Amino acid sequence: MSVTLADIDTLDQAYASGDLEASSKEPLFAHDESLNKRISLYRGDITKLEVDAIVNAANRSLLGGGGVDGAIHRAAGDELYDECKTLDGCATGSAKITKGYKLPSKHVIHAVGPIYDDEEDERCAKLLKSCYDTSLELAVENKLSSIAFSGISTGIYGYPLDAATHIALRTTRDFLTSEKGSSISRVIFTVFRSIDVNSYKKILPLYFPPAPAPSEPKEDAAQPAEESKEKEKTPSAI
Repeated sequence: MSVTLADIDTLDQAYASGDLEASSKEPLFAHDESLNKRISLYRGDITKLEVDAIVNAANRSLLGGGGVDGAIHRAAGDELYDECKTLDGCATGSAKITKGYKLPSKHVIHAVGPIYDDEEDERCAKLLKSCYDTSLELAVENKLSSIAFSGISTGIYGYPLDAATHIALRTTRDFLTSEKGSSISRVIFTVFRSIDVNSYKKILPLYFPPAPAPSEPKEDAAQPAEESKEKEKTPSAI
């Protein structure tokens, strides 16, 4: 059974239900209600999502592999493999788009993330950012309005989870607030492991914070003169 956009809470709904809480740290950006209605965190099977495109954490051959990559190819059927064979692979940091075939998703965007090397952290960060940028650009070019990301490079490619989450969220926010990003109405970060859920729940409020809590009215320390005098006349009960 497929999962539709209506089945997945947006961030403003998640904050309202208490499923997502404000960070104890100072947010990096101000609250933006319109953005919070365009972002979701979903824990489940990305192959079940009925969206315009799901983003596959692919390898350079684009011909399938383990983990999410293999699951997407199995669910889409042999026709996905056949189309991917015509694409001549994909460079690291880039992405290519195919049809979704037997998937509920109309398209698959195959993004090739970097294999993490801590001695080349800056290069890896640029390549991972490029995966998200290119995927979003492909969605816009193909007039797609909803896109679901899997965790790019955070599995066997070894990218540190929190660092990858920061890149995913910052890149997505920058894109959505740009002119070309206005046509994207929904971005879903799809996770499965509890460690991934915890990372996103910790970092999401820094980039997409909830509305500030209403401030408590301060008591007026200065009492009216007549009230003070009245209190002085009234003996205190002991």
